[in-house]
Amino acid sequence: MKIIKPVQYMAPKRVLTLWNNEGVNEADTSVLRKKSDELKTPLDKEAQAEIQALIDSFTCRDDASGLAGPQVGINKRIIIFRNKTVENKTKKNMSPDDYDVLVNPRITQSRGEKVMATEGCLSCPDIQIEVSRFPEIKVRALNEKGEKISKRYLDFTARVVQHEIDHLDGTLIVDYEGNLYYPKNKQALIDKLFK
Repeated sequence: MKIIKPVQYMAPKRVLTLWNNEGVNEADTSVLRKKSDELKTPLDKEAQAEIQALIDSFTCRDDASGLAGPQVGINKRIIIFRNKTVENKTKKNMSPDDYDVLVNPRITQSRGEKVMATEGCLSCPDIQIEVSRFPEIKVRALNEKGEKISKRYLDFTARVVQHEIDHLDGTLIVDYEGNLYYPKNKQALIDKLFK
């Protein structure tokens, strides 16, 4: 009989941000701006623990469409995102059917004319920026079990996947040149950060 050791549990992690109300978060920024490393295959216990930590950090939230490893301090090429738009979906009832995990994702095909839309990001609090993205993409990756997969994503889900893959390369919405939107009460902070 083979004994299978359980994956080490890691508590949900804090989402790193480029800034807070005082100004730039230097330590967080250095992690968010670093290009992420691929996970080696087959996935070992450490990789499985990192994947599980990202899943736990995402599924305990009800304010995110997706999350990337670097956003929680895991500098590995792992993303997780809601794979369908479901109304009134909260953290209390999110199941594995509601999200996809992509390990070492690569966009292999982009189709359609890019579409401009406003995006927010947990790592860029209080702002939204217009970003142009492809409406259809095909992605090759591994799933959380380390199995090879190829999936096609459309519209909003395709946008989320492209956004999260950007994080793996140290790219954030503030790197795009679309219009910037923010609450009026954040004017002083925005002036400090963007001028």
